Amino acid sequence: MRHGRAWVRLSAHGAAGHPLTISTIRSAVPFGKGVTIRATAVLRRRTLSRAAAVGVVGQGYVGLSLACAAADAGFSVTGVDIDQERVDSLNAGSLCVAGVRPADFDAGISSGRMSFTTDASILARSDIVAVCVPTPVKDHSPDLSYVERACREVGEHMSQGSLVILESTTYPGTTDEIVQPLLEASGLASGRDFLLAYSPERIDPGNEEYGFRDTPRVVGGVTPEATGLATLFYEQLVDKVVAVSSSRAAELAKLLENTFRHVNIALVNELAMLCNEMGIDVWEVVGAAATKPFGFMEFDPGPGVGGHCIPLDPRYLAWQVRRDAGRQFRILEQAEDINAMMPNYVASRIGDALNENGKALKGARILVLGVTYKADVGDMRESPALKVMTRLHRRGARVGFHDPYVESVFVNGSRTQRTELTLRAVAGADCVALLTAHSAYDLQWLGEHAQLIFDGRNAFGSVRTPRVVPL
Repeated sequence: MRHGRAWVRLSAHGAAGHPLTISTIRSAVPFGKGVTIRATAVLRRRTLSRAAAVGVVGQGYVGLSLACAAADAGFSVTGVDIDQERVDSLNAGSLCVAGVRPADFDAGISSGRMSFTTDASILARSDIVAVCVPTPVKDHSPDLSYVERACREVGEHMSQGSLVILESTTYPGTTDEIVQPLLEASGLASGRDFLLAYSPERIDPGNEEYGFRDTPRVVGGVTPEATGLATLFYEQLVDKVVAVSSSRAAELAKLLENTFRHVNIALVNELAMLCNEMGIDVWEVVGAAATKPFGFMEFDPGPGVGGHCIPLDPRYLAWQVRRDAGRQFRILEQAEDINAMMPNYVASRIGDALNENGKALKGARILVLGVTYKADVGDMRESPALKVMTRLHRRGARVGFHDPYVESVFVNGSRTQRTELTLRAVAGADCVALLTAHSAYDLQWLGEHAQLIFDGRNAFGSVRTPRVVPL
């Protein structure tokens, strides 16, 4: 029962000499004033001993990475997702989610402590529940429908004494203003019957230097007890946890991280346009500035911004500033404008490169190399390369593509199949546009056989010939 029972005095080993567990307290004790302290102590012990059951809602690259890390650390983990095909693949030991390290997935599967289901009722047996679902942007406003749906399901099934953690990127106030009421619709109260915290994901797909364990986590709870328990949980998974004063501070910290990158990418993108007008190599300038050992952080220009974070997350902050403060977050919105210009700019630069070689863009055969948003990652979300292809197609170019991670894409509503990277395809193209520099590409071979190369990622480095045109 969730309510109505009288307090039963329990020793450290339970009423009948059995080990004291969260389930013991749930069945014997109503959560009321002062009881949270006792339940928190039990959950602390279960977390430290890795006996706590963990439920992870959402099995994208964020949720699956968390599930793998928790299982590898010794926790029993159940991943919940609405996609039955994905669940079946994961249960079969097949990594079908882009952005998750294969070694991490193998470790989670090998532990024997990780399983997957579409049945959210399994969360009733979870001591710790993490919500890791998408938070897209719709009509320039936050779309929290996935979070709301997930939290309703968690609220329907969670038990007293649970710790619920939101990991989805969102604006400050989401955890306590939206998630908390949805969970409390169950009749349980935050801080009395369950604990609620926010810890933003920090997964960087394709980053071989920093993985799940050696990337610090930020944690902020709705109550100090929630902060403490969430901190303790992540301390079992990562090397360092940074606790902040509130869930709102943790939410804003995540948005600051992505806004920082967004603004600095916009800075070097605008610099790239300026350098082209001035006849200066932007890559040389950035490289020279990066030699300063303090006060400078290197960012590279490119065909635009893509992925799950940079193009979308800062809009949450811009939207909230407009809503709550009634004004613009000017530097952020200017950065959005600049980065949004880059696909058009790149398409124009490709056209200029063709013109300088005596060819028109209209009717030209252009082979785009790399359509995912990031090198060596099979994720096409918000990929600027697709936007460049669309603009080239609209201007009359015949556009094909190759990407080792992608079999087909949609360009102007029509499906385009991958072109195999053969000598004939490369040599027959009027321009090869390298927009995502996957490590699988043999640059020397491309340089020998392509008529013209537009290098949007500085993959060819200092090679500057009439055949290799930089951004």
